[in-house]
Amino acid sequence: MTKVMTYPAHFRAIAVLGLPLVGGHLAQYAISLTDTIMLGWYGVEALAAVTLASSYYFVLFLFGAGFGWAVMPMVATAAAEGDETSIRRSTRMGLWLSLLYAVVVMPLLWWSYPILIAMKQEPQIAETASEYLRVAGWGLFPALLVMVLKSYLAALERTQIVLWITVAAAFVNAMTNYALIFGNWGAPELGVTGAAIASIATQVVSLIAVVIYVVRTLPEHSLFQRFWRPDWEMFASVWKLGVPIGLTTLAEVSLFATSAVMMGWLGQVPLAAHGIALNLASATFMVHLGLSNAATIRAGNALGRRDRAHLEKGAIAVTGMSLIMSIVTVILFLTYAEPLISLFMEADDPQREQILAIGTGLLAMAALFQLVDGAQVIALGLLRGLQDAKIPMVMAALSYWAVGIPASYYFGFVRQMDGIGIWLGLVLGLAFAAVLLMARFWMHSVRQMQAPAEPA
Repeated sequence: MTKVMTYPAHFRAIAVLGLPLVGGHLAQYAISLTDTIMLGWYGVEALAAVTLASSYYFVLFLFGAGFGWAVMPMVATAAAEGDETSIRRSTRMGLWLSLLYAVVVMPLLWWSYPILIAMKQEPQIAETASEYLRVAGWGLFPALLVMVLKSYLAALERTQIVLWITVAAAFVNAMTNYALIFGNWGAPELGVTGAAIASIATQVVSLIAVVIYVVRTLPEHSLFQRFWRPDWEMFASVWKLGVPIGLTTLAEVSLFATSAVMMGWLGQVPLAAHGIALNLASATFMVHLGLSNAATIRAGNALGRRDRAHLEKGAIAVTGMSLIMSIVTVILFLTYAEPLISLFMEADDPQREQILAIGTGLLAMAALFQLVDGAQVIALGLLRGLQDAKIPMVMAALSYWAVGIPASYYFGFVRQMDGIGIWLGLVLGLAFAAVLLMARFWMHSVRQMQAPAEPA
């Protein structure tokens, strides 16, 4: 008989599992933050271009990452059931699908310039962004493989190694950026191209480290033995769960990418301010995302044991932890907006005052969406743990595309609220998603716990 855990026990278990994941996400965020800070020092045009390029890149990356996200609940459930064979099969096919996906989308990264121009971006910004993507795009291959292997390790509750590998990668990224963007330590000054090369180096180092760890510490899973042999049944299972997860993530990230495009219509300075504010909001989101990953793993374990009481208590605990973080963030963004934004700029930047004025307003909007953004990502984590993905995908698409993006355009341009209006649309889209996804979890998915596990 399964021992019933108290709420304090759930809080401790989530913290033990989730804090290294939070740290790993923050280290991953630090990689993007380093690019933003150093390119901000290099010039506003470079910062604006990479803000646009990064938004474009991450739309493609995060859809492909759906296969890595799918591996996490599948491995967690198989581990709870003691099914070692399914752990190996699902992880291996996640790697297959990630590689195939990278091959398919690479042309979109290589020939990004006409796409960015079609989005009505300034030609010079689009040209610089395209130069970045032609180089950084090759990092998609190792990045997606790393995503799968980190999900596999996290599902087995080996979260400490996930943290330390990501920290090491962040260090490599910072050193390479410093050398290649500015031409330090005898390296050539490459600017934006240097940041792209640093991105590839970071992903390759991460992949090498995680593969070495897996081979040495988990030889019983034999992930890379006869790797070329297809497993079409599991390939289909990972595909069926991974595609809706990827599309759900795509719907959310494209909401933010579209907001970057709209900010680009307002000009270089608003786009740079948007990049800074979004980086700050992303830092706090990493905490919610780490808690969401912990929710996925623990919900997957509960599914494997068919333990509904454990699922419900754990869901309440992780939602409460996310809420506390949201309240802290709201206070921080409303109280220290200007010092936070100043971290991204040189003191003598001629456009500093303009960026500060716009960025302060955007951070106030970011404070507004902290509560709903945390709630929706926690709900998604719980639903993924139960392998409920198709209906949440539809809910996300409706929230972000039918509510968020039209609202951003309406308030930003029709109501002429500019950047504040665009971000108000983000708030509305995220709020709509939070309500729908939480309702889905509590009113449907929890009640299905007694049924056999099927991807929904």
